[in-house]
Amino acid sequence: MLASEFRQRFLLHPTAAGDAVPSSDQHQAAVLVPVIDYGDRLQVLFTQRALHLRHHPGQISFPGGRIEPGEQSAEAALREAEEEIGLTPNAVTLLGRLPLQPTSTGFNIVPWVGLLAPQQRWLLQPAEVAGIFEVPLTHFLQQENRHQFNLPLRGKVQQLHAMPYQDKFIWGATAAILHRLCLQLA
Repeated sequence: MLASEFRQRFLLHPTAAGDAVPSSDQHQAAVLVPVIDYGDRLQVLFTQRALHLRHHPGQISFPGGRIEPGEQSAEAALREAEEEIGLTPNAVTLLGRLPLQPTSTGFNIVPWVGLLAPQQRWLLQPAEVAGIFEVPLTHFLQQENRHQFNLPLRGKVQQLHAMPYQDKFIWGATAAILHRLCLQLA
């Protein structure tokens, strides 16, 4: 899939309106789903969280974090991407956002989808990010690469998503956000 088709498919489907995040007892966070346009292919960029972090150490995620008071979710996603991987906000074309993604750990995540050109280099924040890697978008668009299963967790049955790729295991909220992106592109 080329960037023009990605844009068209993404924009043909209505995304969640506005930038306001409903207030709730949950913590509010925003992530950037970075889609890199190489001209002949699209790649999704992921971060691997540092192992010393208190929450979700070593897990695969998108650049993102808490929405600060008075900050819009898009601003938070871009700010966190710049802090974590050195991606300047003006290098990203935001296409829109996907529906809120609640987590079992008490967060509501606002996922923003953005297109960007290949970067010459990344500036990783070692306090937060152990590494980055890319996966072809076409891998996730194939239904056989997207798995869902139910797991008893904290007294409830949770639906979990998983999307293995080579030696990487993408699961949880990150995989659920990717699943929603794939449904939007279908």
